[in-house]
Amino acid sequence: MTARDPQVSFGIVYQANPHVIGLASRSLQTLRRRDFVAGAALIEGRWIAGEQRDVVVDPATGEEIADVARCTGADMHRAIAAAERCFASWRGLLPAKRGAIIRAWAKLMLEHADELAVLTTSEQGKPIAEARQEIAYGAGFLDWFAAEGERAYGETIPSHKSESLLQVRMQPIGVAAAITPWNFPVAMITRKAGAALAAGCPMIVKPAPETPLSALALARLAQDAGVPPGVFQVVVGDPVELSTPLVRDERVRALSFTGSTQVGRLLLKGAAESVKKVSLELGGHAPLLIFDDVDIAKAVNGAMAAKFATSGQDCLAANRIYVQRGIYGAFVESFAAAIAQLRVGHGLDPATNIGPMTKLAVAKKCRAQIDDAAAKGARVFSSGRGEDLGPNFVWPTLLTEVTERMLIANEETFGPVAAVLPFDSEEEVVARANASEMGLAGYVYTDNLRRALRLSEQIECGMLGINTASFTGPPIPFGGWKQSGLGREGSRHGLAEYMELKYICFGDLAT
Repeated sequence: MTARDPQVSFGIVYQANPHVIGLASRSLQTLRRRDFVAGAALIEGRWIAGEQRDVVVDPATGEEIADVARCTGADMHRAIAAAERCFASWRGLLPAKRGAIIRAWAKLMLEHADELAVLTTSEQGKPIAEARQEIAYGAGFLDWFAAEGERAYGETIPSHKSESLLQVRMQPIGVAAAITPWNFPVAMITRKAGAALAAGCPMIVKPAPETPLSALALARLAQDAGVPPGVFQVVVGDPVELSTPLVRDERVRALSFTGSTQVGRLLLKGAAESVKKVSLELGGHAPLLIFDDVDIAKAVNGAMAAKFATSGQDCLAANRIYVQRGIYGAFVESFAAAIAQLRVGHGLDPATNIGPMTKLAVAKKCRAQIDDAAAKGARVFSSGRGEDLGPNFVWPTLLTEVTERMLIANEETFGPVAAVLPFDSEEEVVARANASEMGLAGYVYTDNLRRALRLSEQIECGMLGINTASFTGPPIPFGGWKQSGLGREGSRHGLAEYMELKYICFGDLAT
């Protein structure tokens, strides 16, 4: 990439910086922990370099910044065997002992937060400030589950049989596996692994091929924290080759996946052969409903947070922003002004708000949705072009007068493109918001308490924010309805995904 003329988006000038070439590789070279970029997989407690290697690139520039092991299906079978061997000893530890090891892992994450953030931004592209937030967020799951593992309570049932005692116990399910995404390469691992390890289950992680460095660094820190060999393993390589054993091998008793609905369906179908316990966090198509009784500034701030976090590459992102007609014009004007302040650039630049799309396919989909909406009558408020900074960049774009005929109203966007749709009545907008097979998250902005209570019942999604765009964290049950997933992550419900209920009846107590 070479320096180009200044480009304009909403009147804000952004000068493409030729010095971003090599920025990621130079930053990685300054890490105190040089082993974070060694690129070896962790199997059976040993670091495996592999006979073949895969390249990791900086999505902002396309520069090769590291290479990692390309593991094989045979390597994954070795990891499964190692996990099975260590299951009995790990589950046999007192929950408090397991919790102490998991807390030590979280502490090491925070001690190396800056280095982990540089790794995350270099391979994923998100702004460095957001990467730091993700590290803290990810460590929070480990801390939460370290304590929650000590509260895996069973129950005593009032008996329906004379001289009998009825109990229900929670017991670890066995070997667990996680297939994690590239948009939150740290937090999606700890949210799954924290629960599994606290429950007494060893876990194998297959990270996204775009973001393996973060996962491998977490594995280094887990080993440093005292996680025993085989209890936490990271196997990197081709997604199909490595996922197939996880789906088919009967020794893997629980499988957790975060990613697209399309891939989730395939994994669920494959896991049915061995009747695995499957938890899926799949696509989102979140509606954001803004009523004309709400303060416009509050609504704009909420829409900015709900749409543009992680450069829009977030399954919780507001994909359909419905605004009541009485404030539609004023909202659009204020929203456009706020979007104009977003700075686009390399994620390692502290001034950047919007980084590159991690995958070129995501950027292309965003541009296709913009072109489709424009062709069907939407107004496009953006003069920037993604090619100005590189093919993975998408300039923050506002689409107004959007209708359900347009692709963006029917598909998840996963980028910094905001679609605003006008509506008239509450009944109308609820029907439109629910007219989707996705049901992960939703947002409502209103100052009418009765309306807020009604909509909290009527909106079809697993998570709903009322007058807030921030509602995730370790204590909450994260998950969706309909084709947005199965099961929950975080909270006590997330721990239960890695445990089985056992009912015991003690009879003949009188003798």
